[in-house]
Amino acid sequence: MGKKGDRGAKEKGAGVSLEEEGKNAAKRSDPHGEEEYQCTGILEQDFNELCSRAGLTRIPKVTVRLQSAFNLFPPEESDMPAEKEVPASLTQIQSKYAYFRPCIQTELEHDDPKSVREIFLRGWKIEEKMLGVFSKCLPALANLQAVHLWKVGLTDLSLLSLIAILPNCPALKTLTLEGNPLAEGSFYRLIGEESTVAHVSLRNNNIGDAAAKLIGQALSTLKSANKSLVSLTLSFNNISDLGAGYIAEGLRLNRSLLCLSLAHNQIGDQGARKLAEVLGPFALTHTEVVERRRLLLEKESQERSRSPLRHADAKSSERPSSLVSNTTIDKLQVAKQSKSGSKKKEPSKKEEKAQASAAGGGGVVGGPAFAPAKKEDAKQAKKTVRGKGTKSGTKEKRSLPPELEVLEPTEIMNPLLEQAEHRDGKVFLPGNRVLINLNLTWNQITEQGLKAFLVAVESQQQASKATAGVKWQMGLLRLSLGKNRFPADSKTFAKLQELMLPRDPTYRQLPKAPDEELAAPS
Repeated sequence: MGKKGDRGAKEKGAGVSLEEEGKNAAKRSDPHGEEEYQCTGILEQDFNELCSRAGLTRIPKVTVRLQSAFNLFPPEESDMPAEKEVPASLTQIQSKYAYFRPCIQTELEHDDPKSVREIFLRGWKIEEKMLGVFSKCLPALANLQAVHLWKVGLTDLSLLSLIAILPNCPALKTLTLEGNPLAEGSFYRLIGEESTVAHVSLRNNNIGDAAAKLIGQALSTLKSANKSLVSLTLSFNNISDLGAGYIAEGLRLNRSLLCLSLAHNQIGDQGARKLAEVLGPFALTHTEVVERRRLLLEKESQERSRSPLRHADAKSSERPSSLVSNTTIDKLQVAKQSKSGSKKKEPSKKEEKAQASAAGGGGVVGGPAFAPAKKEDAKQAKKTVRGKGTKSGTKEKRSLPPELEVLEPTEIMNPLLEQAEHRDGKVFLPGNRVLINLNLTWNQITEQGLKAFLVAVESQQQASKATAGVKWQMGLLRLSLGKNRFPADSKTFAKLQELMLPRDPTYRQLPKAPDEELAAPS
């Protein structure tokens, strides 16, 4: 009798709509027979409900993060009698241990509980079920900009689950994963070509040379490059000269990274030379030259298809385009760039608005206003670097020196298409002049490594005078080399100080201190 009833129910349900069938499926999958939970955007409410539905018995508490550690302990009242001091001490101990219990700390944009801006998880392991809960409640936080995970027991597998959440949080630009060493070193997956994260901190993760190689390849290769990452912190790891070389390889064709910290590692003179070589003009390899020629010819072909007149002129040329030398292509490229630049000096207001809406950055030292990114970051970029007035005329008064002025960011051009120099049978690119902050404090660099950086800094400053119009490629503004293995009276270090101090925007805002460590504060 029961089987016949089931068959009848199935026959009646044959005409049910797809929407109702979806609801029925959700009810069947839920052990409590409840519909799928719709997040409200209030983290505490959503988190508790989703944890209960997931069968988690110990649910971490969601609290607003205290701004000062002194707020953890209630102030002592001087007028209280002595016998009441013991309960007060117990209260302090209880609040102290409560602080170390698993919890989720939040920072709010304002008093609205839906305005969660940052999330902090410290010292407790995140299980796979918990990541499933986060995958549902974090995308509902419209203002979520940063997630900080410190010693949460991540694995290579759970990191993949975390990465899968990121595309569903469009405002999330900052990710801190510290004290989470991974067996396979999968951190490079955070900064792949499709990544939208702007700021990544990977301190104290036992990152060695093998993981550094993968990170370098994620920054750039011949065929791909990260275009969103603005700052990368790799301090307090185990990166040696070999790993520094891999990072330098990644900087060759990366034009988005502004700030890089390799402090507290094991980098010596060889690694320092590799990093310094990338900052100045460097010769392309044979493979890179071949790819450059292919890109130039492809670009010329695209321009011809857009302009029939140019195509007709090209047909009248004595030599076909396939036989034009690389040097000739470079000259044509420079001429076209100069012409297009003169025509586009005064864009219309509509074009300026369109550029501003497509540009952006993050909120780190030096201002990521030079890197192309999302709409959310455009506001940050304006706050970071400001000038007097909004007009682009040449006669207006500037609040910043020419090398610090910022143009509206545009789409990043492939570095292989940059203007090149041909000498000694080799093709030289001008080098990475987008990186503005490099921290190498507390390593093993000696006088030889300092000399390599001195050559690079002098080369950058000479090039910046010759190409003052390229305002998003200004070269290093801060270079931190303190606490290394060179003598305190090093003349090379003194020369670096002399060159870098006038360029450091932070130093200009501070009062002069004779004993202040230079060349970029750590």
